Amino acid sequence: MPAYQTAGMKSDLVTRRGGAGSRPRTEFRQHWPAVLACFATAVFASGFGFYGQSVYLVELQRLHGWPSSLISAATTVFFLAGALLLTRVHAVLERLGPRTTLLGGALLMGVGAVLFSRSQHLWQLYPAALVMALGGACSSATAITIVLAIWFDRQRGLAISLAFNGISTAGFTVAPALVALSSHFGLAHAVQGAVLVGLVILIPLILLGLRRGRPAIAAGHAPVAPVPDGRPAYDNARQALRDRHFWSVAVPFALVLFAQIGFLMHFVAFLMPHLGVRGTATAVSIVSGAAMLGRIGLGLVIDRLDQRLVSALSFASEVVALGLMLALPDRPGALYGGALLFGLSVGNVVTLPSLIVHREFAGRSFGLIIGLSTAIGQFAYALAPALLGVVRDLAGGYGPVLVLCMALELAGAVIVLRGRR
Repeated sequence: MPAYQTAGMKSDLVTRRGGAGSRPRTEFRQHWPAVLACFATAVFASGFGFYGQSVYLVELQRLHGWPSSLISAATTVFFLAGALLLTRVHAVLERLGPRTTLLGGALLMGVGAVLFSRSQHLWQLYPAALVMALGGACSSATAITIVLAIWFDRQRGLAISLAFNGISTAGFTVAPALVALSSHFGLAHAVQGAVLVGLVILIPLILLGLRRGRPAIAAGHAPVAPVPDGRPAYDNARQALRDRHFWSVAVPFALVLFAQIGFLMHFVAFLMPHLGVRGTATAVSIVSGAAMLGRIGLGLVIDRLDQRLVSALSFASEVVALGLMLALPDRPGALYGGALLFGLSVGNVVTLPSLIVHREFAGRSFGLIIGLSTAIGQFAYALAPALLGVVRDLAGGYGPVLVLCMALELAGAVIVLRGRR
């Protein structure tokens, strides 16, 4: 039986018995190497996948003079293909196990990034993007969430929050390093060198951090049978897609990710006329730093809170942040304050769905639901930058873009609350 499903069954018992048999005070102390391995995986995958795309775009356009739209189309292929592959991550983990999956994902991501950066013809970007998509799916936030579910139950929220800080860390480590190295050595050599250094650090962390078997076996306990508790359980994606309760998680977070990622992709363009280069760089740094603080702060208490209510409040805080920036675009203090408030919520939008699924759905369906809901969200935000760009061009400014994002966030808040049981 897959390790993550056994962990989910154990979670079912813990949920039913009020924590009997769990050891929340020692869980993190025992399994922190797994969190460190997943943190490093998130840094590597996000750095060369999500954040690296902006660097590849600028450098490839400068080197070859290719149209930005066609380079960006390869990025869209990366995101959409990755979304499709996310629906099968749980099956890959079942067959290969956590170490092989994360290691294989990182290696494929690195190979894809090198191929992408060394492309001499425009068509070569697209197969490279597919390699990156395969690697990104196997080292994605979805894969990390499922892996950590094997080791953590009562402190799962804290573990996932800390591991996902690797995503933000990549934004101010890997991406700036690629920019600096590219200016000195060229894009191809910069990416190749950075990938090699990253793998030298990452491979030992994964091998050592995930070296033990599932905790139930390591602790000497026999696998337990699931306890029927009335929570939804699915055997395949078709069953999940027919259940309204599944959509009460997938839809609100997809709407919010569309608004959030789409706005962040236009963030620099929105702020530049008001803050200039230095002020805009400061605002971007504020968002990244606030995202880390928000994840850590909420991670310490989220396992004890109503996670749907927290999600709705998180969405509402982003609405307030966007409203502040929309109402006072000529006030630097308002723009910085909006960036801070928006950033505090950014990281948690990725963390919260897995915690809701952990609490509201049967453990044996955890991997399936996480993969499917994350894929839906990624489909949404893959299209967001282009669609919001169209709205901006038609309107002649970013006012309607912010209003649309606020409306989507409010809709997400209402839907996630209506799904409470």
